[in-house]
Amino acid sequence: MIRSATTAGAVAAALLALSACSSSSSSSAAGSSGPAASAGASVGGTVTVFAAASLQKTFTQLGQLFEAAHPGSKVVFNFGGSDTLAASIVNGAPADVFAAASPATMKTVTDKGGAAGTPTVFVSNELEIAVQPGNPLHLTTLQSLANPSVKVVLCAKTVPCGAAAQTALAAGHVSLTPVSYEQDVTGTLTKVEIKEADAGLVYQTDVKGAAGKVDGVGFPEAACAINKYPIATLAHAPNAAGASAFVAFVESPQGQQVLTDAGFLSPSASPSASPGSCPSGSPSSSAAATAATAASSPSASR
Repeated sequence: MIRSATTAGAVAAALLALSACSSSSSSSAAGSSGPAASAGASVGGTVTVFAAASLQKTFTQLGQLFEAAHPGSKVVFNFGGSDTLAASIVNGAPADVFAAASPATMKTVTDKGGAAGTPTVFVSNELEIAVQPGNPLHLTTLQSLANPSVKVVLCAKTVPCGAAAQTALAAGHVSLTPVSYEQDVTGTLTKVEIKEADAGLVYQTDVKGAAGKVDGVGFPEAACAINKYPIATLAHAPNAAGASAFVAFVESPQGQQVLTDAGFLSPSASPSASPGSCPSGSPSSSAAATAATAASSPSASR
């Protein structure tokens, strides 16, 4: 069985909820994953899931619940930077499911025909500044990170949390030189936790999951870089039935509740930044441009 960072009490409570809703969830959980997802008796064996590092705590819990719902099944995870995981899948690594922290990294897989069907967005996430408990340096804005005396750590620019950080920094007109670039958000958070950095740009779910080891500071520029998380079963999945069932479970009411409790936003969460305040090409500016185009089209007046 997989190990989980959650408490036994939390898992037990979730199992009770799962049991109470089992009669109705099988049909709603099937979603885009097909009938195999609802055929609980036919699901077994090992399900290998490649998932973004920011999903580690919640997916570990979901894996435990999935195993309880499907006796005989075992979920094995490979957590890491979405870009690295995508490259591994494209290069033939055996996996059943891929959950990425951005559509761009999922596209690496879909462009090579690696996904079975169309990926679906199952949650969204937003950045926060992780600081030492109590915020001893009083870092209250993104601009405060530009102070040369502040040791800042960022995710590598090629991973989703790093790309989001660069978008937010550009929106705030902030230029800084981090003490290091980490390969995933877990590495970035750890640098702050062990006091090798004063601050780091991570997801709000990572701050919440750190359970007091860091504090979080929100900032308005984060609204320019809300990350969408897509999930897909893989074309060459060794356990196709298990893959479909796991994706369906993540998208089910039980799965979504676990993710919401961890601080993830809904799949449809939209950037809240005002038009023109975000860099060109950012999620928020793209959304604003799409809205403006729709408003000016002939059909808009119908």
